Amino acid sequence: MVSDELIEEIRAQADIVQIVGEQVQLRRSGRTYRGPCPLHGGEGPNFSVDPERGIFKCFVCGEGGDVFSFPMKLLGLDFIEAVRFVAERCGIQVPERVETREEDDPFRDLRAAAAFAADWFQRQLWEEKHGEGARRYLLSQRGLSEDTVRRFGFGYTPDSWRGLREAAAVHEIPDEVLIRAGLVKESERAKEPYDVFRGRLMIPIHDLRGRPIGFGGRLLEDVPDAPKYINSPDTPIFHKGKIVYGLNWSRHAIRRAELVLVVEGFMDLVALMAAGIENVIAPLGTALTESQAQLLSRYAKKALLLYDSDKAGLVATFKAADELLRAGVHPSVATLPPGEDPDSIVRRGGPEALATYTDAAVDVLDRKIQILQKRGYLDTIEGKRRAVDGLLLTARAAADEALRDIYLDRVAAVTGVRRSTLERELRRPLSGARGRKRQPAAEPRESEAAVPRLGAERKLLLLLLRDRSLIKRVAEQLGPADFPTPEYREIYRALLHSLNSQGHDAGDDMAWVDELATPLYERVQELAADPEELTNPEAVLSDAIARLRARALEAKLADLMTEVLVADTAAAVELASRIKKVRQELAALGARMPGRGFFRGG
Repeated sequence: MVSDELIEEIRAQADIVQIVGEQVQLRRSGRTYRGPCPLHGGEGPNFSVDPERGIFKCFVCGEGGDVFSFPMKLLGLDFIEAVRFVAERCGIQVPERVETREEDDPFRDLRAAAAFAADWFQRQLWEEKHGEGARRYLLSQRGLSEDTVRRFGFGYTPDSWRGLREAAAVHEIPDEVLIRAGLVKESERAKEPYDVFRGRLMIPIHDLRGRPIGFGGRLLEDVPDAPKYINSPDTPIFHKGKIVYGLNWSRHAIRRAELVLVVEGFMDLVALMAAGIENVIAPLGTALTESQAQLLSRYAKKALLLYDSDKAGLVATFKAADELLRAGVHPSVATLPPGEDPDSIVRRGGPEALATYTDAAVDVLDRKIQILQKRGYLDTIEGKRRAVDGLLLTARAAADEALRDIYLDRVAAVTGVRRSTLERELRRPLSGARGRKRQPAAEPRESEAAVPRLGAERKLLLLLLRDRSLIKRVAEQLGPADFPTPEYREIYRALLHSLNSQGHDAGDDMAWVDELATPLYERVQELAADPEELTNPEAVLSDAIARLRARALEAKLADLMTEVLVADTAAAVELASRIKKVRQELAALGARMPGRGFFRGG
């Protein structure tokens, strides 16, 4: 364990205002600092940080603690990880090898199952005849050395329905644990649970301590209607939207280089690391998430995106860049030749070949401008109008005010639009709707005053937990994907499942809560105990649904505005029509929420 003396030294030197301020904008209020609560998604200044006492407290959700509690609650770190997190910001070195007590880990059975699976997959690759094809693929087709393959823990799972399950049974690992670990699943069409991964090359995904927590599975040959890659489902120990592949190996190299290279896939990362390029990570999916961008911001303030240069790759590049900008990371973009990726470039020409493209990388805004100029957007009035929309997405995303200011000057220069006009445009919501001017002394309407100042997700879940007869009505308008916070999304998904399993009237049966993972169970209990009075439930319900729909529509609009930049003429016309429709829907929702901008635009 980390010594008590070292922990107290870190605590004494830590600036809690600085550490909290990395995640939320704080303003001084007397001897404390105030801001919106990042833990429950609050909007008002109900989150207080007291630098003299070294504590924080939210007066809405009730969360509080010290400088170590904050990263534990916000980022899901365990105590030792939180100590390291704070120590790094104080310039204090914590010994790399730290022992933790196994009995303190509530998910040790899941970690043990994942570790067993990783070992079993590796033995299938190296020791069994059915692993020959996967070995040949890695060593011959991919040109990896055996040392590299073993370093990254590659394995193989045969094309059998219950190979892993039967092997686990021999070691007395129960089905229930395998299911919760995302290794085995149940189906109404099968009498017994069966393996999630079958006939795939297996790539273990590790946490920062190097423990396997999930897997990526790759098909080695085309199978009709089967995806080439599948990842483990989210589990209590694995959240693919919150972690990135390879950070357990690369985090120290990223800090040394003060730069993170972001590639699209597992094999790109492995090829770069095998070639000696260590400061690299890969998202677990097609899109970099907000949580992943925030995670990367802890290690570097500059990123270089190495995605494919086709249309899909460019769209993914610009979406990732916007998330990084919102997290305070400055992204640049390397343009790779058509049909090439970092893996193929490094295999053919080594790290020097890749350096040709990384050395020529440009700021993401300049990359957008290059594409707009190439496609003739800046040659026509309508094209310039679309160009302004697309370029302001990047300027709007920039959390760094100085960088945003530079972006506005650059957009004004290339489009000919006055900077003052661009600034007004930036202040408007993405819908383009102009807010109605309200009288300074105007009193809020009764329905507005009755809506509590909680986040939309939280207040909606409070309503559903108190009156579960509303679930069906809400389900007609919102799906789980409309909840941006993963924790709240899973609680809503569980509520929908309870409705489906119990019929149209969910009643007061709370048995569904017992089936939740421990963090979700505790969050539901905390929500159920929330004392907030919802005196006008109908207004609260309508407001929360409208805000979540607006958030989802705004994200959709931003995606469409990015896609139109790289689309051909016919596709651009169709996308422009869809953009107009979404703008109209957003404007209609904005009219139902007087005085409110939208989430990313205002």
